[in-house]
Amino acid sequence: MWGSVTGLPVRLSLATVVGACFRHCRWETGSGFLTRPHRCLSQSCVELRSLPKVEKLEAPLKNKKWQRLFPGNAKVANTVVELLQAGPPGAGPRVLECNPGPGMITSALLNAGLQVVALESDLTFLRYLTTLKNHLDGQLEVIYCDFFLRDPSNRTLSPPVMFTETLFKNLGIKEVPWAADVPVKIVGFLPTKNERNVLWKLLYDLYSCSSIYNYGRVELNMFISEKEYKKITSKPGEKYYQPISVLWQTACEIKLLHMEPLSSFVTFKNGSLVSLKNKELEKKHLYFIRLTPRRNLFTDNLTSVNSYNFICMVKQCLNKSKSKLIDMFSSWCICEPEALLQQLNKQNHELIGSLYPEEFKYLFEALERSETFTQKWIYDHFMQNAALASP
Repeated sequence: MWGSVTGLPVRLSLATVVGACFRHCRWETGSGFLTRPHRCLSQSCVELRSLPKVEKLEAPLKNKKWQRLFPGNAKVANTVVELLQAGPPGAGPRVLECNPGPGMITSALLNAGLQVVALESDLTFLRYLTTLKNHLDGQLEVIYCDFFLRDPSNRTLSPPVMFTETLFKNLGIKEVPWAADVPVKIVGFLPTKNERNVLWKLLYDLYSCSSIYNYGRVELNMFISEKEYKKITSKPGEKYYQPISVLWQTACEIKLLHMEPLSSFVTFKNGSLVSLKNKELEKKHLYFIRLTPRRNLFTDNLTSVNSYNFICMVKQCLNKSKSKLIDMFSSWCICEPEALLQQLNKQNHELIGSLYPEEFKYLFEALERSETFTQKWIYDHFMQNAALASP
């Protein structure tokens, strides 16, 4: 899990853009920056060479070819820390930072007195994060792994593939009951190339209490695109309302912490940091959100064992969002569909797409309590998938 550091470019460091290894490891001060006392690193901290010059984006990007984004200034990093930190320095759960890259947020977290574990998948940046670690007294751990290549079925794969059980064991992070406080906070950026797949992977892990969620209600603090944010927060009748909306809102408290213009970020391309400042991106934003699993997510009738059935039900229902609820209930061979409608306070003419996330959960639990229901939707779900997969 602790991969070796070899074959690194000789001209890359933290100093110019991120200030992570300034002699005192201190951020800029002034308007818009945090005013709390900073924790100064040792005077012996090595001043590394400057990062390559930040280049301007010459032409508008027609697609999301960049896969990793980083804060383009210290103000963004300090904002993240201000929103992430609760209580005095050193208090609260461990902080894991996904793919910190040049380390701007890492340095801000350290200066705020937080214990940080940097999970870095790119050897380009790993060396410099490791140098920073070596000048601290246990406040920073640097591990070669990729949080978003988490827990594959093939257990023989090597880093940067990440296995949660191994990682958490080495870090001394133990399982806690679901109702306990948040044991770990994870901060970073969802990969811009495959945000949707990442969100679905996290959902399956959450509902099954596997991977990181085997250790309790792990909190995610992530930058996410505006489009995906709208998808996971949409309500009935809105354009983006779909299964992923219902499942995330049922599982987590979703809190929008901050909106930052996309022009405030940089990406790493061909050995250089590239600024995203251009007219095309001035009005676009990344959303910094907090996803905290609900203490009351699991009940006697919705558990980590039968949660996959709940996911199937939600998917099948919203695949027929314009059908009437009463027709769907009849297709499921429910003995008293009108009684179930009354429990949901719905009328015969109302559509499936009118159900709110909490109503989907109520519906599932009501069906689980029923002695006559046969869970026919699971059969229907697999038949629909088989039909779509056939040539």
